[in-house]
Amino acid sequence: MIFNHAQKPFLTVETGEAYQPIRLVYDIHQKEQLLASLNTLTCCIPQSTGSGWTWFWMNECDEVRFESLDTYHKNPSHPVRLGSLSIRDNKFYLSLPSFKRACLAVTFFYRFIHSDIARVQHADFINKVFGLDERMPRSLNELFNDEELEIHIKERNLEYERIQQACENAENPEEAFKILATYTESEAKKKLPYTERYAFLYNEIEDMDTIFLSFYVFLRGRELVAIRRWFGDAKYSLANVAEESIEKVFGKVDIDPLE
Repeated sequence: MIFNHAQKPFLTVETGEAYQPIRLVYDIHQKEQLLASLNTLTCCIPQSTGSGWTWFWMNECDEVRFESLDTYHKNPSHPVRLGSLSIRDNKFYLSLPSFKRACLAVTFFYRFIHSDIARVQHADFINKVFGLDERMPRSLNELFNDEELEIHIKERNLEYERIQQACENAENPEEAFKILATYTESEAKKKLPYTERYAFLYNEIEDMDTIFLSFYVFLRGRELVAIRRWFGDAKYSLANVAEESIEKVFGKVDIDPLE
């Protein structure tokens, strides 16, 4: 199995990242202003069907960079299609083919669409990479079940609250840290669900740069897990991602970065 995967590359998009469909969902507060903002952006071209816009790598987002590319020459007459945008049921959707593009999208559109007009609430995505010959979903709507994803998020939030309460009731900081460390280690080793939802926590964090960085870190870990498992490392988990990240920062020395 490892040999077969090593000989069969996973699917990537034009800009070099792994193909991992992801959907950003925004709450709309001022629909007319949102429409006006989108129609002002020349990198967002209205679709001929009238059902939305196509986001291209040009004009306002021409300076966006994809580190995964070693060599790539943009053709101004044929700009890369980055994703698609649509509005329905008072929600604004961005459908994108990679985690990297989702991270770039939340920061890019934040510059042009004020949070009073529309604000990103969550991202739905798939925790795997695809083979070149695998069947691709016709639309992201057929992949994501809102009810199941909401149940998963509520269960996770309840668990967070339980751990927070346990830490607050701990007799001393050492006991609280042990509770948190045990929970974090257990969560990091769990098998990731096929589809997952990430909720943006504005009430807990006010700085937008921190919010967007947290989103990137969350997705980056899952991207690494998906790729390593594709190449046959079935036991690779978020715990391994964390260990390797700490090792890169602090090196292979006997130093506790928390001390």
